[in-house]
Amino acid sequence: MIRDYFRVLVVDLATGKGKVAKIEGRNEFAGGSGVGALLFNIYGHAQRPWDDPDQPLIFSIGALTGLFPLMSKTVCSFKSPYHDQFAESHAGGRSALAIRFADYDAIVIKGRAPRLSCLSIGMSHLEVKDVQFLAGKDVFSTGKLLRRMFPGSGHRSILRIGPAGESLSGMACINADTYRHFGRLGSGGVMGSKNLKGIVIQGDGSFALPDNKDYSKVFDEVYEKMTGTDMMSKYHNLGTAANLNVLNELKSLPWRNLQATKDDDIAGITGEKFADDTLLRNAACAGCPVGCIHLGFVREKFMEQNQYMYRQVAYDYEPIFATGSMLGVTDAFHVLAIMDEIEKVGLDVMSGGVALAWATEAFEKGIITEKETIVPLAFGDAEGYKKAVNYLGQAANEFYTALSKGTLVATKKYGGEDFACVLGQEMAGYATGETFYVAESLGFRHSHLDSGGYAWDQKNDKKDVDAVCDFLIGDETGRAFITSMVACLFGRGVYNDEQLSACLKSVGYTEIAENMDTIGERVRAMRWKVRFDTGYDPDAISIPKRYNEVTTWKGKTDPEYLAELKKEYGNRIRNLVSEEALIRLGLDKYEKN
Repeated sequence: MIRDYFRVLVVDLATGKGKVAKIEGRNEFAGGSGVGALLFNIYGHAQRPWDDPDQPLIFSIGALTGLFPLMSKTVCSFKSPYHDQFAESHAGGRSALAIRFADYDAIVIKGRAPRLSCLSIGMSHLEVKDVQFLAGKDVFSTGKLLRRMFPGSGHRSILRIGPAGESLSGMACINADTYRHFGRLGSGGVMGSKNLKGIVIQGDGSFALPDNKDYSKVFDEVYEKMTGTDMMSKYHNLGTAANLNVLNELKSLPWRNLQATKDDDIAGITGEKFADDTLLRNAACAGCPVGCIHLGFVREKFMEQNQYMYRQVAYDYEPIFATGSMLGVTDAFHVLAIMDEIEKVGLDVMSGGVALAWATEAFEKGIITEKETIVPLAFGDAEGYKKAVNYLGQAANEFYTALSKGTLVATKKYGGEDFACVLGQEMAGYATGETFYVAESLGFRHSHLDSGGYAWDQKNDKKDVDAVCDFLIGDETGRAFITSMVACLFGRGVYNDEQLSACLKSVGYTEIAENMDTIGERVRAMRWKVRFDTGYDPDAISIPKRYNEVTTWKGKTDPEYLAELKKEYGNRIRNLVSEEALIRLGLDKYEKN
C-alpha cells in the first residue's frame, strides 16, 4: 500500500473542479510538515499577500497515518493573515483518517468561491456547494447543518469556521470535528478569504493493512506502551490541566496579563477541580486509544421556557490558562463558559484570551475606554469577557478589528506595547524563563511545541547561550520528523527514534527509516526556507518589556541574557537555510515561487 510519491488532490474553488497530482519526494520529505512545505513551495506565492485567491490552503497527512496509534494529526499549511508569512497548524479529530481513506496524502485548495461555500470531497467525488445561508452562523450551528447536508460514515470529517473566520481575523481557527482545532496563526481567516465556510472530507474508500508478521508485532508493541504502561496515563487522567498547579508552584503560570506568575486563588481552576466538578467524559481522536480530550460542561438557562441546556466544552491546560489565570477568572465553570463563547465565534483560544488580557490592563490604565471595548473589562469578570469575545470574533468596531489582527497591531494604534504578552504571537501559558521566551518568539510556529524550551527552563537555571541553542536546534529536528509522520506530539515519548524506525520498516518505508535524521533536518530546513522566502526576519521580532519584569523560581528575568540568547538563536536559525546547508540537504534546487 505504500508509494514513493505523494498523491495530492488540487482543488480550484473558482471553477469547482479538481485534479489529482503525483508529487515526487516521499523519501525526501516523508509527509505532514515536510510535504506541506514542499507543496507551498510548488503552489504558493512568496511575494503575494496571504489573501491572494491563488494562495494555497494545504492539508497533509503522513507516512504512518492510519497504520499506528496516535498517528492521528493533520498538518495545515498556509500563508498567515497574522504575519503574512508561511505558517503551519496541527489538529487531531477525524480529518487525518478521512484523508487517508479518501486515498490522498494531501489536499491543496486554491482560488476563491464566488459565494460562501462548502467543499465536499471524497475518493471519487468533489462538490463546491453554495451555503450563503450560513453566513454569520457560529461554529456549532454550522457543524449541525453541515452534518445534515453531507451525511456520511464514521470516516467523515467536518472542518468549519465561525464569524471570526468570515471577518478574516488573524486569530480565527478552523474547528475540526467539534473538539479539535487548527488553532494558531489564522487558518480560519484563510478559509474566510476563500469564501469557504466548511470542508467535508468523506473517507469513502478503504486501504489494506500490511500483511506481515513484523507489522502486527510492532503495532502490538506500540499499543501496549500506550495502554498497558503509565507512559500516556497522565494525558488520559487529569490531562494537561494537571500543569496548572505545577506551574503555579514554579512561579511560571501567567496571571492577569502576566502581572504575576503565582496566585493562591489557583484552587478553583486546577486540573483536579475541573475533573471533580466539571468533567463529563473523555474522548479521543480517530486512531487514538489514549482519550486525552477532556469534556466539561456549561449550563445555560432559557428564561422564557424556564429550561436548562447543557453543552460540552473540551478543555486542557492552554485553554484554562488563556481564559482562566490570564484573565484572573478562578471559577472552573466560568472558565468553561468563556471557552464556549470562543468556540462559537471560531477564535483560537490562546490568542483570544491573551489579547483580551492585554485589553483589560489597557482599560485599567486608561489607554482605552468603553468607547473601544463596548463593555467594561475587569480581571475576573467572566460575564464581561463572554461579551467581549463575541465583539472580538465579529470585529465589531475599529478597536476589535485591530485587535483581531494581533495584539501588537492594536498597540500601534492605541499604545500599551510594553505590557503586550506577545512572543511572535499571543503567548502560550509558560512564563518559565528566558529560554521559552526566545524559543516561542523566534520559533517556526511561535508555538510552545516547536521545541521543549519551556521544559528546559523548568530543569535548568544556568545561563548558557550555546547549550540552550544547541538544545533548541536539536530538539526541533526530531519534532519536525515526528510531525511528518504525522504523530500527536503527546506520543513522542513512545515514538523515539528506535520505535519510529521499527514502525516504518514494518510497513515498507525502509529508506525513510534509515534516513530519519537527514529527513528531519531537510524538513526543518525546507520549512524555514519557505518561511524566510515569505519575509521572516528574526531581528524584526521584539520581546515586549513585560517579559523583563517577570519573576519565576529562578528569579527575575535577566534582560542582557535574554537579548544575547535571542541574537544567537536567530543566527542559528539563519544558518539552517544558508547556501551550504541547502546544498547539503538537496534543497538548493527549490526556487522561491
